[in-house]
Amino acid sequence: MTSPAATAPRIPEAVHRRRWAILGVLMLSLLIVVLDNSILNVAIKTISTPAPTGLGATQSELEWAINAYTLVFAGLLFSAGILGDRLGRKKVLLGGLAVFGIGSALAAFSGSPGELIAFRSVMGLGAAFVMPATLAVLMNVFERDEQPKAIGIWAGGVGLAIAIGPITGGVLLDHFWWGSVFLINVPIVLLALALMLWLVPDSRDPNPGRIDPIGVVLSVVGLVLLVYGIIKGGQLADFTDATVLATIAAGLAVLAAFVVFEKRSDHPSIDVTYFRNKVFSAAIGVIALVFFALMGVTFFSVFYTQSVRGYSPLETGLLMLPLAAAQMIFAPRARLVVDRFGNRATTTGAMLLIALTLAAFATFEADTPIWLLEVVFFLMGAAMAHIMTPVSVVIMQALPREKAGSASALSNTFRQVGGALGIAVLGSVMSTAYRNGIEDRLTVLPEGVRHTAGESIEATLGFADRLGPKGDSLVGAAHDAFLHSMHVTALWGAGVAVLGAVVVALFLPGRPTPAQEDEGKRELVSTE
Repeated sequence: MTSPAATAPRIPEAVHRRRWAILGVLMLSLLIVVLDNSILNVAIKTISTPAPTGLGATQSELEWAINAYTLVFAGLLFSAGILGDRLGRKKVLLGGLAVFGIGSALAAFSGSPGELIAFRSVMGLGAAFVMPATLAVLMNVFERDEQPKAIGIWAGGVGLAIAIGPITGGVLLDHFWWGSVFLINVPIVLLALALMLWLVPDSRDPNPGRIDPIGVVLSVVGLVLLVYGIIKGGQLADFTDATVLATIAAGLAVLAAFVVFEKRSDHPSIDVTYFRNKVFSAAIGVIALVFFALMGVTFFSVFYTQSVRGYSPLETGLLMLPLAAAQMIFAPRARLVVDRFGNRATTTGAMLLIALTLAAFATFEADTPIWLLEVVFFLMGAAMAHIMTPVSVVIMQALPREKAGSASALSNTFRQVGGALGIAVLGSVMSTAYRNGIEDRLTVLPEGVRHTAGESIEATLGFADRLGPKGDSLVGAAHDAFLHSMHVTALWGAGVAVLGAVVVALFLPGRPTPAQEDEGKRELVSTE
């Protein structure tokens, strides 16, 4: 029988009474961080439209607008968590939200693509301090027996943001200017700040870790150089260019220096010794690969639905609902499939399904029945649910329980980095294929603007519009070139997903034992 001392609550009664209200505030904070990227997905076509409708951003600038946020977020995630432990989670949450809100307001009124990229970096800085602090606060306001339920609700906020983000973005773009997709964050941030000051208690770790500033700088600089080189190669349609090769090589060299430094540091941002565990390395690698493939494909699917098919931003948001709905339907039930078939079989099958759905984009034309796109999105979401659930369990079980926080942070970091590289690499593949397909048809334009007109379908359509009736033939050529580039990019993405399936089949464990299942139940939801 359990003694009274063992069951005594460790949470102050005043905090315990308002724990569910505190969870609501934490979810509100998490919602805007995740919502921002899903809203942006439907806005990138509008932002690429010439002023005054948009900013006239090129494809490479759009890639940077997304990746500036992602790279800063991923690079600072570990250090932000440690700062929260040291300074107090509430203080860090308030500061992160304030920075995110300021960055959002500045981004909304950006006067150029360069300004948008800079202010998106500011938003990424704020988001890096919000994400880890929300979960840390949650763990300090709920007793152990309620933590699984609370974390499950917290994680559900991510699925909710994925579902409502594109629709919210579509509604805003139908009624307001493109900056509204960022400005909408400001009132939500103000509400979250007010509620947080009122409800959320402060907490800190009595034995916090040490900050690793050199590791943070090396990782961010290395990733930025690598991504810049890849995007520049796609922009020029020439990966043998000396500047492109030098930048990519410099990025790889800095990342190699980061790994060496982390191995020798007594307080590393990332403990690289974790990767000696083959199962852990394979699971983390699969997360990076699947987001590499999916983020790249999501990037071009918006141009397919809006630029080629003629759907509005709101209609595009609604078209993406099956993807989010499938994840929300199947994610809670994926464990049943894992229990029956095991981690390896479930994840391998789901990775192959991802590969098939990506390859399906290689068959889409301008007149493909739209219901086929909806089926593909639904299957893609179902596959994602059956990848993230078993892989998350494997990651948490591959390391000792006391390393659970580090394992979760690594999972989130590699997810972000994989997505950033996917947008850079697959975006560059698309840029190169598009330019090669359109450049012979740009002779109707003055020689000085042909390079700019060939950077993306929106750039070409913008110049075609200025030509009036003479530009009609250029519109058809732009659609044909884009569809060709989409087919090529989709096949590249499918190839990456097949590679992920091979990694899973070779290295992930099979059906979990009953003891492993019990061990993973509580930790799983924190990484979904």
